[in-house]
Order: sequence, then C-alpha cells, then structure tokens
Amino acid sequence: MSRSDPAVIRIKPYHFIHILDNNKNVTRVEVGPQTFTRQDHEQLVSGPDAMIMVPPRHYCIIQNPVARDEKGHVVKDHLGQTKIRHGDEEIRFEQEPFALYPGEKLYGKVSPLQVVAPNTALRLRCIRDFKDDKGPRVAGDEWLFEGPGTYIPRVELQVVEIVKAIIIKPNQALRLRARKEFTDKSGVKRRAGEEWLVRDVGAYLPNVEEEVVQTISAYVLTDKKAIHLQATKTFTDVFGKERKAGEEWLVTIDDAETHIPDVYENVIGEVKITTLTSRQYAVILDPVGEDGKPQMGRRILKKGEATFFLRPGERLESGIQSVHVLDSDEALLLRARESFKDGDKSRSPGDRWMIYGPSDYVPPVEVEILEKRKAIALDENEGIYVRDLKTGRVRAVTGQTYMLSPYEELWEKDLPQVVEDLISKERQSGPEGRGPVTSPQPTKGRTKTRVVTYRTPHNAAVQIYDYKSKKARVIFGPELVMLGPDEHFTVLSLSGDKPKRPHVIKALHLFLGPDFMTDIVIVETADHARLSLKLSYNWSFEVNKETDSEKIFSVPDFVGDSCKAIASRVRGAVAAVSFDHFHKHSAEIIRRAVFGVDEGDKIRNRFAFSANNLVITNVDIQSVEPVDQRTRDALQKSVQLAIEITTKSQEASAKHEAERREQEARGRLERQKITDEAEAEKARKDLLELQAQSATVEASGQATAEARARAAAAAIEGEAAVKQAQLQAEANKIKAQSDLEQTKAKQDAEINHQKALNELEVNKARDLSSIEAKKFKDVVDAIGADTIKSIAQAGPEMQAKLLQGLGLKGFLITDGNSPINLFNTAGGLIGGVNQTQN
Repeated sequence: MSRSDPAVIRIKPYHFIHILDNNKNVTRVEVGPQTFTRQDHEQLVSGPDAMIMVPPRHYCIIQNPVARDEKGHVVKDHLGQTKIRHGDEEIRFEQEPFALYPGEKLYGKVSPLQVVAPNTALRLRCIRDFKDDKGPRVAGDEWLFEGPGTYIPRVELQVVEIVKAIIIKPNQALRLRARKEFTDKSGVKRRAGEEWLVRDVGAYLPNVEEEVVQTISAYVLTDKKAIHLQATKTFTDVFGKERKAGEEWLVTIDDAETHIPDVYENVIGEVKITTLTSRQYAVILDPVGEDGKPQMGRRILKKGEATFFLRPGERLESGIQSVHVLDSDEALLLRARESFKDGDKSRSPGDRWMIYGPSDYVPPVEVEILEKRKAIALDENEGIYVRDLKTGRVRAVTGQTYMLSPYEELWEKDLPQVVEDLISKERQSGPEGRGPVTSPQPTKGRTKTRVVTYRTPHNAAVQIYDYKSKKARVIFGPELVMLGPDEHFTVLSLSGDKPKRPHVIKALHLFLGPDFMTDIVIVETADHARLSLKLSYNWSFEVNKETDSEKIFSVPDFVGDSCKAIASRVRGAVAAVSFDHFHKHSAEIIRRAVFGVDEGDKIRNRFAFSANNLVITNVDIQSVEPVDQRTRDALQKSVQLAIEITTKSQEASAKHEAERREQEARGRLERQKITDEAEAEKARKDLLELQAQSATVEASGQATAEARARAAAAAIEGEAAVKQAQLQAEANKIKAQSDLEQTKAKQDAEINHQKALNELEVNKARDLSSIEAKKFKDVVDAIGADTIKSIAQAGPEMQAKLLQGLGLKGFLITDGNSPINLFNTAGGLIGGVNQTQN
C-alpha cells in the first residue's frame, strides 16, 4: 500500500475509481457520488476519473471489453473479478455515462457517427464473419453503404474508402469493368474483366465489383462530319445491328446526332464529307454495296453537285477531279477499260479514240483518259517527230498546226552525247563559235520530240547521213538544218593544240576558210642541231558545191593529215642543210619544202591536197628555238658575250661624259662661292644699319607704347559707358512700351467687359419688355375686348344712373389736396354744351 494514497476519497458524480483488494487481488469499480474510505488492504489503482459520456449520434470504441450475459449484466468469475474479452473491441453508442471496468480502455475518443451524404457511399469490408439483416457475411466481403444515411459502425466491419458518385452529363457515358463475376444494377450478369457502358444521365455510384475505366464523351456528328468505327469483337451496337469482329462502318448524322463509342468499337478517326461542285467529279474505288459489304474491283462515278461520305474501304481515284474543259485546239485521248456502249458505237477493251473541243467531258468508269492533247503550232522552221503506233513508222511534221491522231504519239529522237553537247554549245555561244569543246556541259532545254535543228554558219558545211536510205547530203551555210527521223550529223574529230594532238576539236560543221592553223615541228639539221619550229599555215577549201561537195568530208581529220604532210616535207628539207645555213635562209628553205618549185626554179604559192580539195596558201615561221641544251647554251653564251661587249662600250662612254660634266660643275661651284661671299658682306652691312635703327626705336618705343595703351584704355572705357547708356535707354524704352501695351490691353479688356455688360442689360431689358408686352397682350386676349369695354363703361354708367336718380346734371368730387383747373373744366363744360347744341 502506498503511503501517498488518501484514506478517504471523495468521488464526484459521474466519476469512478479502481480499487485493488490486496487480500483477494481483485480490482473493483467504485462509482460516485460517494465518499469512499479506503481500507488498509485496499489500494487505489486509478482515479478518480470521469465516466465515459456518449452523447446522441456519437460512439466510442472500448478495447478489452467486459463479458456480459444475455441480459446485459457483467459476468464475474468465482473470485468476483470481472471477465474481460482480451484483444476484442466493442462499440458503444448513446447511453448513460458509464465507468470503465478494470482492463477496459477507451480507443481514441468519442466520435460522432459518420453521415453519408447523397451520391456518396462507404465501401465496407468484412474483417470477421457475422450475420446481419441481409444474411451471413464472410470475412473479405465488400459492399457499399449508400447515402443519404448515418453509418452505424460495427467491429466486424472496416471502412475502406468513401466512394463518390460520378456525374454522367448529357452526351457522356461511363465505361466500367467488372472486378469479378456479379449481377449489375440492371440485372445483367457480368463476368470478371468484362467492360460495358452506362449511358443514363445523372449520378452513378459504382458498385464494389465495378471499376471505373474512364468517362467517354460523345462525338458530335454534323452534316459535314462522320466517325469511322471498327469492331474489336462480334457484338450488337446501339442501333441494333450485329457487327462482326474487324468490321468497319460509318456513323453519320442520319444515324444519330451524337454517338458514344461502345467498348467494342474502336474509333479509327473522323471522316470529312466530300463535296463536289457542278464542275467536279470523282471515281470511287471498291464501293460499299447496299448490304454494307465492299465490292472489290468495282468503280462508281459521282458527278457534282453532290455530297457524300467515303465508307470504310472506299477511296477516290486521283482525288476530286475537275470536269475536263477542252478548248478548240485541245482533245482528250481515251481508252476503253471494258466493253460498253458509247452512244451508237460499241467500244471494246483497248480501243482508243479522241474527244475534240470545244466541249467539256466527264469520263465514265469504263473509260480511261490517257492524256490531254493540244494542237501543236509549228512554224516553217519547226517540226515534231510523230510515230504511228500501228505501223511503227516515224515521220517529221513541219510547218503546220498538227493534232495527233488516236494511234499516233510523239517520238523522241536520241542523239549521241557529243552531238547533244555541240548543239547545246551552239545555242549558248551562237553559230559562229569555233572554240573547242573540251569540257562538255549537259544539254538544257532540248525537247527530244521536236525536230532537231542546227544553224549552219556562213562559209561552213554540214554533212548529214540518212541511215535508212544510206545516203549523205551536204548543206552549206548559212542554212537551217532539220534532221529527219533517220538522219544524223557527221561529227568532225579534228586535231588541235600545239603541237597537234588528235581528237581535240569536236565540231558538226566544217569551215571552208580561208583560215590558219599553227603547229610545232621538231627538225634536225645536217650537223645534228635539233630545232623547234613554230609554223602557221593559211588554208582554205576549193569546193564545187554542185559536183564534189562530199569530197571535203572524205578526210576525217584534215588538220592532222595536212600538218603531218607539211611537217614531213619540212623535216626532209632541213635535214639536208647545216644549222648556220638554215639560220640564215630558214624562210626560203621551209617555203621551198612546202610549196615546191616550178620549171623555172621559182617557189610556188600553194600546196593542194587532192583528197579533200584543201589548199595551203602561205607558211609563216613564228619562232625557231633549239631543242638541244648544248646548242641552246652556246647560242645563249654568244648572245651574252655580245651584250657584254656592248655594255662595256656604253659604260666607258658614260664614264667619260660623267667626268666632263663633273669638271664643269666644279668650275660653276667656285664662281658661285665668290658671288655668295660678296652677297654675305653686303647683307652684314645692312644688318648693322638695322641694329642701330632698332636701338633708337627701342629707346622711344617704351613711352609711346605706354601713352598709346592709356589712350586705348580711356577710349575703351568711354565706348563701354556709351554702350551701357544706350542699352539702358533701350531697356527703359522696352519697359515703358511693355507697360503701355499692358495698360492698353487692360483698358481694352475693361471696355470690352463693360460693353458686354451693357449689351447684356439691354438684351435683358428688351427681353423683359417683350415678356411684359406679351403678358399684357395675353391678358387682354384672355379677358377679351368686350370684357375690357364693359369694365371701362361700368363706372361712368353707374355714376350717371346715380346722378339721374338724384336729379343732378353733374358733380365734382375732390379731396382738397389736388388743385382743379376750373377754367379748363368750364371750357370743357361749355364746349360740351355747344357740341350738344350742334
């Protein structure tokens, strides 16, 4: 027993204590109000503590509650100790305040009962088997306690979560998935994993067996938009149609204004409406039939004006096409895909025909448009190659406007690449360009179906060979060459460079000259001196255009052949003479070797080639250089020696001339020195005179400068005073003028103000007089002239009647204060009498 425990314990109302009986080792509860006297063998275990009070709509959880019998009494053992359900819990609701028995504990605190709001529910889970009003419950079962209501907790139940209802708006649906097999609210049995839609608008509270997948919004369909759907499995849609797995279809506004895709419907995308104007058409491939199945391989023509949706599997051939409008020079080449009746004509597959303008044309599905043709306008110097598809014959059409027939086509003429390059170069540089084609460029702009034309330059010739007739023709310029289908140019491959190399120059035309060519020839003299000769030859062709025109093309490389022939003659002639002789007579030796001599040992003036009528008319020796290094060194040494001798001679002459000029300069220098000394003495004399004058000026200049300075200062002060007085006078003048103008402006303002006030007064008086006059006029008009007359006559008439009643002819009433002119009165009376008598 603790000495600190009080012996007397006063227990307040609604309080309790726990007392341990040490003799029996039993703890009991004592409840107030009472004064408890503790015995020596008793011990206060806890308290006094307040009883547990559970107000209305509240509950509390008691851990390790006492055991009770069927009547609700506490069960005790044979020793008097209360029995406790260890590890158990008990929920107690509204009741009288109660005490905790030994071993009992309050878990948490007294809490209000949970109110479940509308459109919400509590998800409950059974944690131990029990039986309620709906039958037995097994641990692990879950269900919802839907609101509105008050949830009464049980120890067998656990609140898992608060479930809120999902609001399904118009044009929305809730996609649900079954957690396990059950029967939903609509009475439909659902399997685990099954999905379905809830389309009812309003609040929906998902069951515990239902899992919310997502909220699906409806697609709004218009007359210009539809949705493309695909079935993921076989099912019956909302329109009552059975859909097979993989089937695709459209939902348009004709079916519904809005559509919510079902769980077995996969939205492929939105389909825009296809609109055709009156000048458009479209061909639909693989159209969908009335039974909803695609008709593979079939084609349907749609003409405008029309609007339609492309069904799944349908596609447009070449998209939306415009009606073919043909001008008067246009036509359409058509080909039949299959047999059909074209008006009065029967068309077989593969038939070709043309529709000519002016017209418009929409091809039926049995017809294929191969191309749109236009009449080709050709000048006299233009043409095209046309091939007949039936015979294969190719011909050239020139100088007319030509429309191809159904079985004709343009034929492309291929030329060798070298010819293409030469024609391109001729177009870029003009027909007179003679430069070699060393780096060919690709052809630009040549249409292969056009007749190949080439402008033959002046004084040139072009050879054309016809491979079909195996004949050649030569055309002399200036002339326009037009190639036939089987004709080709003869390409000239000529030697070029220095010395000449074969196949350097490519050309289509051959110049007839006169012209020149240059070559470098290596020769060796009789004394074995090797020389390099640079020779230039003038040449031309002598040709008869009517008889031997083809002869000029008989030698493929006339440049190389002629240069070789001339070089061989020059080598033979130079080999027979010595270097010294050749050095002195090189021109004569070469001309004699090239042209030869006649019977009179006279050098001829031409060298003709009979094979192609080429004539060499002149030889020019441009340079002669030794090839051997020793010869070249010897010549260079002799030239240097000659130059050195000439240089030394010139140096000696220059040295002598320089010495002579130096002597003359030295004499002039001495004379100049003497003259300069005389001038210096004269200048010294002048300097001494100037120094004397400067000393005199310096003595008198100090006083003069001071006097001048004082005078200048006085003058400056006077001028400053005058200037200041002038400025002050101008300032006073400006100030007086400003005051005058300000006073004048003030007076003008006052005059204008008074004038305005006078005008306002005059206007006010005028307006008041007008108002009074108008008021008087209105009063007079309101009373009336007769009324005023009656008022004016009422007084005198009444007085006259009163006088007549008194017998008086007249009377005068005065107050004595106002004087009365009786003379005028009498006169008036007399006058009145006279007027009466008259």
